[in-house]
Amino acid sequence: MTVASSHPEPVPIPAGPGDRPSQTPRPPRRDERLWTRELMSAAAVNGLRKLDPRSMVRNPVMFVVEVGSVFTTADALRYLVTGHLALFSFVGQISVWLWLTVLFANFAEAMAEGRGQAHAAALRRTRVETVARRETATGLEEVPATVLAKGDVVRVDANGIIPSDGEVIEGVASVDESAITGESAPVIRESGGDRSAVTGGTRVTSDWLRIRIAAGRGETFLDRMIELIETSQRRKTPNEIALALLLAGMTLIFLVVVVTLAPFSAYSHAPVSVTVLIALLVALAPTTIGGLLSAIGISGMNRLLERNVLALTGRAVEAAGDVSVIMLDKTGTLTLGNRQATEFICAPGVDPTQLATAAQLASLADETPEGRSIVVLAKTAHGLREQPLGEREAAFVPFSAQTRMSGVDLGAQQIRKGAVDAVAAWTGQSIPDEVAATVDRISRSGGTPLLVAQDRRVLGTVHLKDVVKEGIKDRLQALRSAGVKTVMITGDNPVTAAAIASEVGVDEFLAEATPERKMEYVKAMKAEGYLVGMVGDGTNDAPALANADVAVAMNTGTMAAREAGNMIDLDSNPTKLIEIVEVGKQILITRGALTTFSVANDVAKYFAIIPAMFVVAFPGLSALNVMHLTSPGTAILSAIIFNALIIPALIPLALRGVHYRPAGAAVILRRNLLIYGMGGIILPFAGIKVIDMAVSALHLVSVIH
Repeated sequence: MTVASSHPEPVPIPAGPGDRPSQTPRPPRRDERLWTRELMSAAAVNGLRKLDPRSMVRNPVMFVVEVGSVFTTADALRYLVTGHLALFSFVGQISVWLWLTVLFANFAEAMAEGRGQAHAAALRRTRVETVARRETATGLEEVPATVLAKGDVVRVDANGIIPSDGEVIEGVASVDESAITGESAPVIRESGGDRSAVTGGTRVTSDWLRIRIAAGRGETFLDRMIELIETSQRRKTPNEIALALLLAGMTLIFLVVVVTLAPFSAYSHAPVSVTVLIALLVALAPTTIGGLLSAIGISGMNRLLERNVLALTGRAVEAAGDVSVIMLDKTGTLTLGNRQATEFICAPGVDPTQLATAAQLASLADETPEGRSIVVLAKTAHGLREQPLGEREAAFVPFSAQTRMSGVDLGAQQIRKGAVDAVAAWTGQSIPDEVAATVDRISRSGGTPLLVAQDRRVLGTVHLKDVVKEGIKDRLQALRSAGVKTVMITGDNPVTAAAIASEVGVDEFLAEATPERKMEYVKAMKAEGYLVGMVGDGTNDAPALANADVAVAMNTGTMAAREAGNMIDLDSNPTKLIEIVEVGKQILITRGALTTFSVANDVAKYFAIIPAMFVVAFPGLSALNVMHLTSPGTAILSAIIFNALIIPALIPLALRGVHYRPAGAAVILRRNLLIYGMGGIILPFAGIKVIDMAVSALHLVSVIH
């Protein structure tokens, strides 16, 4: 291409990163507030519905509390009928607070479910009855999308709705996936490669696509999203089941203990009423964690949804918290993906500005990312924002795969920039030893050297490198401090891979990675006892994804990758795996912290209720009344009130999760014991004392039976 300059006008320089117009901030995907009026109203109604024993029996701890509430209510009504109003007042108040304990636990679970159901309702609104244009032997026929079967081929033109999940077999088009991902910018979908999968309910905004349907009725991605988000059908994870069994076992043990106290108290001539025994059982049982356990698990999946990650199984969420090895692609995940010019290195006797000027002029016709980065580097590092050409005629030489060079001829002056061997051949001279040493150093460091020459003379070298993403090294270090091993996957040779791995800060790397090598590496790590997390988007990633414990498939990836994964990232952001691991660990830490608090806060209740039960028969037990509670009646009622109120007080913590800071297991355990263990012991003592003072001041208890 030849451009004649009749006036000394400067050649415009492409804008650099600092010159780009600011982008409109992405709006929030959904309302993430916890305490909206609509959500709380729906949770209150659903909490009442959950009082159905068939629903409560799934939570043995709270089911025992509900049964106890029924007995105390019956006892209160008996006292009312027989005219024992003082006893009716005491037992009635105990009954009310036991029912509130159950309702607060149901409310916590309903709040967590409500957030997911709100998202599912929003997805349902995006699902419309679509008419598909299905190919037949005689042409195209219009049919409802619901009758499409796997293997059918449909055509979708501009502004048409993709009727079902499938694979693009012909065409290239822009697709608006905002209904699924929340992203307003269209994405490109085309046949072949790693961007051929399309999702039902999305819209083609330009051109056309031929799509082979890959999902039948009720099997689409959108259908699965709605079904999985419906938390009422959520399956408990293995860790959650194990903890639920432990809590049920503890409750059973306490039930046996409380039942044996009845004949013991009768033998001691200090009989204890059924109401007091039930109060003791509720105080002993781990009701706090029992009431919040489901909410913690459900809210964990909701936090992934807030990050636009769909967990196809609860087991995958649990595994994310236990992952000990994560495999990350180098390109696009740890690095920006495009090689960028980072340094100009002069040959002996060459001025740096001369090299930068020549490199910039030689790159003006190079539209590759590498070429544009050279122009930007010359502008930012040397202030070369304009290149006046004067009256000279400029003949630009664009970059091509054949020549592997670009440049410009300014009259008799010739400037070239490109691959080392190509530019060396163009000069017809041997490369100076200093330049050859620079080329070798750049190559060994994992970078790419480019030579710049002017009038057959080598001026120096441009260092291109795949730039590490900002902050990625710190995030990997945080994972390492939490005991997670990081592995970089790359197709580079081992020497280049080692250099990049050292710069990024990963623990290991897998060079010259093929689908078979990836899968074998995953299997080898699992055989050593590690839980492995991996992210992928291509068909070549599917074998390894299918074997990984946490397999995150990109929504833009192929259908094979999406079917092999157990999580799908709707944003198609490869670094999301790090966030997924952090969310998984946060769920485990939250569950552990609240379990610690639940067990610890029972200690104060023992000091409140047990002396109250037997102080008449055994006056020496008054020494255990360390809180100096007013009376046995106020002590029992205060303990039950605190036991009920602590559940709603901890709902925000259960829904938001304990703040996660990367650390080793020993550090996290010490922190939990210090904050939630000691806090669980100290807070109830203060809380029960304050409630006792309020109960006494209001004269709510006058007798205990």
